[in-house]
Amino acid sequence: MRVLGMGNALVDVLTQLKSDDSLNVMGLPKGSMQLIDEAKLFSIIDEIKSFESKHASGGSAANTICGLAQLGIYSGFIGKTGPDHYGKLYAEELKKNNVIPHLLENDMASGCAMAMITPDGERTFGTYLGAAATLEVDDIKPEIFENYQYFHIEGYLIQNPELIRKACKLAKAAGCKIALDMASYNVVEANLDFFRELLTEYTDIVFANEEEAYAFTGKEPEEALEILGELCEIAVVKVGAKGSLIKRGEEIATAQAIEASCLDTTGAGDLYAAGFLYGLIHNHPLQVCGQIGSLLSGNVIEVIGAKMDAERWDAIKDRVSQITLGNN
Repeated sequence: MRVLGMGNALVDVLTQLKSDDSLNVMGLPKGSMQLIDEAKLFSIIDEIKSFESKHASGGSAANTICGLAQLGIYSGFIGKTGPDHYGKLYAEELKKNNVIPHLLENDMASGCAMAMITPDGERTFGTYLGAAATLEVDDIKPEIFENYQYFHIEGYLIQNPELIRKACKLAKAAGCKIALDMASYNVVEANLDFFRELLTEYTDIVFANEEEAYAFTGKEPEEALEILGELCEIAVVKVGAKGSLIKRGEEIATAQAIEASCLDTTGAGDLYAAGFLYGLIHNHPLQVCGQIGSLLSGNVIEVIGAKMDAERWDAIKDRVSQITLGNN
């Protein structure tokens, strides 16, 4: 099985803050993702210049795809970057993570996500899309989807509905199952009608955390799961340290979160999706899929950013083997 992802190709600029005060100065609601313009980007850069930062390729769908590739799934990614250092860094990191890059180029600067991490591990994004936002309908060709069986997209692409519609139609025509990560509660709140269209007409597998599920349904996790499960073949509602709730038809499963020391929640949902899809691709029970998702998300919150080193991945793969062996 092969998985193709599409999303905003963003370089993450990860900064650990000493308190929530800097978020207030920057005007960024804690835990949200806010799209910003160039002027806002420079004001954030000025605010965080006294803090230590690190850079890594990112974007929600790309994080999921990189996680799948680390687990041995043949994976590709569609995105757009600029002709600059960040664009080259992005392509190199995809290849380093064994992902086939389907990257296009625009004359604009490459997009970046300013990820602010507060002491409690919560992350808040100010996202400058740059070249990433110029991915267009005409860029998406049928041949890109050949030989892929799953297509994973991020809700952050919602700013271009026609792009998503065309990509989903081509993916369906190629026989792909479509997985959607709902992205962020404020993105869902602002685009309820289109999210309903996506879930009703295209999506087979939906991932939402409890805030996103509430933004879409107005219900707490258990009831939200029921509603999402009526719209899609498989619905997943993640409830943080309580684990996740999963529904397929009349089947309900739960998966516990693993014990972890939370340093940064960046990538937690993305890596959960990677683990879950890995389990699904290998026809494991829903609970096992959730366990693998929890394993990946529990590990990534112990590091800064959404990328983990080879030693940690080796330990994860050993644990995945133990989980799956015990359920065969």
